[in-house]
Amino acid sequence: MSTKMSEPRDLFLHELGDVLYAERTLVKTLPKLQEEAWDEELALGFEEHLDETQQHVKNVELAFEKLGEKPTAEKCPGIEGIKREHDEFLSKESPSQDVLDSFLTGAGARTEHYEIAAYEGLVTMAEAMGEMEIVELLTENLEQEKTALERLKAIGKRLAENGAKQETPV
Repeated sequence: MSTKMSEPRDLFLHELGDVLYAERTLVKTLPKLQEEAWDEELALGFEEHLDETQQHVKNVELAFEKLGEKPTAEKCPGIEGIKREHDEFLSKESPSQDVLDSFLTGAGARTEHYEIAAYEGLVTMAEAMGEMEIVELLTENLEQEKTALERLKAIGKRLAENGAKQETPV
């Protein structure tokens, strides 16, 4: 059953629910990614980002509460697609550990890009609504997502360079 969205606040709550679903999904997924990663820095990055992600959930829930709303997650097709891509890759491709680490780095980066876009939109809407406490909460999440992306990019570059050095010419 769909509801008619007639106010910017309705869209904001919908988008907030979408990112809440994404963050809660990642709280469940990050430990699995940490286990799959052989690269020590990558595994540690997933572990550290789990702590941040748990705080992201709290910040988003608090944003709902500051608006007088019950925190309500909206199923997020974007994060579901990234998760499905991961699961299909593992089941169909049987990657070597080096290839899997590179794949996990890319999947992590795609997730961070998705979250960054979501938080940028939410911060813009919260600013327009004059909800400065919510802006502060969501900006904290946004900045941590940007830092996580930069870390993943550095790991991905290192893994790609190491992989290229190991390839043998045909």
